[in-house]
Amino acid sequence: MIGLCRFSYPALGGFQVEHDDIDARRAYLYAPDRMEERLRMFETIALPGLKAQTDQNFDFLIVIGDCMPVPYLERLRAMIEDMPQAKLVAEKPKRHRAVMKQVINGHLDQSVALPSLQFRHDDDDAIAVNFVERMRAVAQDCMGLITSQAAVGIDFNRGYSAKPSAEGVLSTPSYMPYYGVALGMAVAPWHEQTIMNYGHSKLPQVMPTVTFTDEDMFVRGHNGFNDSRQKKHVKPIELELLDAKGEAHFKERFAIDCDQVRRAFS
Repeated sequence: MIGLCRFSYPALGGFQVEHDDIDARRAYLYAPDRMEERLRMFETIALPGLKAQTDQNFDFLIVIGDCMPVPYLERLRAMIEDMPQAKLVAEKPKRHRAVMKQVINGHLDQSVALPSLQFRHDDDDAIAVNFVERMRAVAQDCMGLITSQAAVGIDFNRGYSAKPSAEGVLSTPSYMPYYGVALGMAVAPWHEQTIMNYGHSKLPQVMPTVTFTDEDMFVRGHNGFNDSRQKKHVKPIELELLDAKGEAHFKERFAIDCDQVRRAFS
């Protein structure tokens, strides 16, 4: 089981918002206001659920640029000191899909003749604390299908869209099939393509998939620097502040502590 997160990696391609050259992309990615928000969301939204997984047997690769400013790099390192599954992988700017494929395949155990389970994860999203356990259980249940295919998508499509604030977490329930969060893939050991080689919404067009909608499995982070929300005509999302019951649910399902969120964003 291997997860991959791109943390402000200055890829060539891979962004919906384009830039004139790599220097312009670096300037955008490493702008102080943007990095401050990304680091706070990574610490309070993304990492808690990953650290609290009921199945701790997975690797989590955080791909960063080899040009990331040292202060941000040091903060990232401090955040994952207590997470043995996490590893920072620094890469030069390269073509997006090619470098992510290289990173994932380079960290797979090539001596194991079994499918790998792969998932992608954005630095402002959260997965439920039992995501790894559920994904592995699905793979066992669907082993006949998985062993007959190069790749099989595994999608959990119910959760929340949410935004952290000084008042707490604003949220709304969301049904998002094949949205990139709580979305995984079982990959045959002989297949070189990875979950990062496919647009998440196109997964069911190129492989068989199984999907589950029985429990809340993700929080889709909503913020001013979402790459997918930078273009015109993006539909606004109405969010409401979580009450005490909602905060307890977020703590139980995603290990998100709304008091920590308030402190970080105040």
